[in-house]
Amino acid sequence: MAPGTSHGFVSDTGNSPGPRQHALARGMRLPRFSSTVLLSLLIVQTGILVFLVSRQMPSSPAGRGEHVHVLVLSSWRSGSSFVGQIFSQHPDVFYLMEPAWHVWDALSQGSAPALHMAVRDLVRSVFLCDMDVFDAYLPWRRNISDLFQWAVSRALCSPPVCDAFAPGNISSEEVCKALCATRPFSLAQEACSSYSHVVLKEVRFFNLQVLYPLLSDPALNLRIVHLVRDPRAVLRSREQTAKALARDNGIVLGTNGTWVEADPRLRVVSEVCRSHVRIAEVGLHKPPPFLQDRYRLVRYEDLARDPLTVIRELYAFTGLALTPQLQTWIHNITHGSGPGARREAFKTTSRDALSVSQAWRHSLPFAKIRRVQELCAGALQLLGYRPVHSELEQRDLSLDLLLPRGMDSFKWASSTDKQQES
Repeated sequence: MAPGTSHGFVSDTGNSPGPRQHALARGMRLPRFSSTVLLSLLIVQTGILVFLVSRQMPSSPAGRGEHVHVLVLSSWRSGSSFVGQIFSQHPDVFYLMEPAWHVWDALSQGSAPALHMAVRDLVRSVFLCDMDVFDAYLPWRRNISDLFQWAVSRALCSPPVCDAFAPGNISSEEVCKALCATRPFSLAQEACSSYSHVVLKEVRFFNLQVLYPLLSDPALNLRIVHLVRDPRAVLRSREQTAKALARDNGIVLGTNGTWVEADPRLRVVSEVCRSHVRIAEVGLHKPPPFLQDRYRLVRYEDLARDPLTVIRELYAFTGLALTPQLQTWIHNITHGSGPGARREAFKTTSRDALSVSQAWRHSLPFAKIRRVQELCAGALQLLGYRPVHSELEQRDLSLDLLLPRGMDSFKWASSTDKQQES
């Protein structure tokens, strides 16, 4: 790897140590309510605040075509942090990694569907560079470092926020943390407004319909990048990081705040598969008029096999160009040695991307693979992943399990929900 191109970027587990709870939860003693009542009050309060703030904001320059907004839509352990970095390191991009983490952190007794509106409204405000939306989730006096995974954003480590890296340079999380942690939070809004592209990565949307108001919003010029990964590989990665995902698992399963570390029935993986089917079915086969040419499905495995080609296509889809410096960084970060150590599970470090994509084939027992294939049959079929029928097929790396690229070559699963419920 060339000097200065090996960097670690912490990935969102949905439950890493994060900023302090928001001021409303910290600064006043509340009467005793049931958890359901309290959650409802918080959601209503959040919705009112976001509504009022967004209506008071001046018209966004995005409505005049001066900004492009990109939502990287994925699920946990699908390579989304790497894709986020592909955008974050671009000199024209202001990037934030999962700002909606703060919603789930503050309202952790809710379920994913119940929190969809609060998540969507926060995302809209951030796209419009309205950082006051975080008033409901962060301390009133706050620094850049109070924002979840702030240091993986090159824009938050560069002027006008901080002078750790010159514009266009590849950033490093470790250096950024050392030099920029105490910078005022208000500078994030100034920085956001100075870039042509605002890119957010999120794992907390489970259907496309909740995003329709954003896609039809004249203040936004929104593109959806839907990143998927082979569910068998997702399971393998989730098992390595089970503790870190426990809180988010509880929200996905609607456990009213109970964390779920062990999931022997693979209920979370099943729900993730369902969500990808719901999203891809609309994006590929039943797009409403306002979604035409604004949705792009990307498989992690295609990215691992031919990174530069896929990234060029992604950049073209979002109106960006691949620079020579980025091309070198992408080559180095995807052509390392091996799949990476377990301690690097939440970092974007130099690895052999192809080895990472195939690691599940020699580390998972076939019984688990068979169960995932039963639960996720519709997702495998729709997204173009071949099932294996024996341990021999599983271990045979010469057997290609990825159907050819091109959405027209993917078979349509007409009864996916039935297949997944079997």
